[in-house]
Amino acid sequence: MKFLPIILALVYGYAMFRFSAWRTARELDDKSTELADPILKVLMDRMAAALGIERIRVHIYEIPQVNGLAAPDGRIFITRGFFNKYRAGEVTSEEMASVIAHEMGHVALGHSRRRMIDFSSQNAMRTALAMIFNRFLPGIGPWIAGALISLVAARLSRDDEFEADAYASALLVKAGIGTGPQKSLFTKLEKLTGAHGAATPAWMLSHPKTPQRIAAIEAREASWQAP
Repeated sequence: MKFLPIILALVYGYAMFRFSAWRTARELDDKSTELADPILKVLMDRMAAALGIERIRVHIYEIPQVNGLAAPDGRIFITRGFFNKYRAGEVTSEEMASVIAHEMGHVALGHSRRRMIDFSSQNAMRTALAMIFNRFLPGIGPWIAGALISLVAARLSRDDEFEADAYASALLVKAGIGTGPQKSLFTKLEKLTGAHGAATPAWMLSHPKTPQRIAAIEAREASWQAP
């Protein structure tokens, strides 16, 4: 029965996945309304035409934080706090379109659903590793297990962000919007969100640092222009 703790941890992870998916869907249903902004609709229609789809549907998530997100069921949300920044003129319509394009990337590439599964499996692995490490390193074993899982999760999240950025860049160019708004928004994000992560090592962040994201976009632009 020495594997019983690991089996229990995996069962716990699956149960947490089901509960998290249900709780997330209910929270979003209760606190969201469909976005209805005529200026943004024009830009979303251009992106929809570039993708060959009828329309892009976006919802406003009624929380004050500045963020965009893609739900596991494929829905795209902009927070009320982000939308208010747009209405106040701190974010342009094209920059908001770049956020929507980025979240569409997460949906198209399967990141949103995989993240929910990863979150649950990481909790299960954290519990299992903590049990194992604590046998050999009492007291600090759980801390080591948590740190290892956090490092892996941060790396996977940063990879997802780069991939969603690349998807957004391609879509924005095809829709005739270009990558300029995408890059200009990145330079505003820390101020908009109130985040000050400059002293945090890049490998510890769940999102890549702004210079890295802009550099990646410009590298793609250079490759597109190469003969």
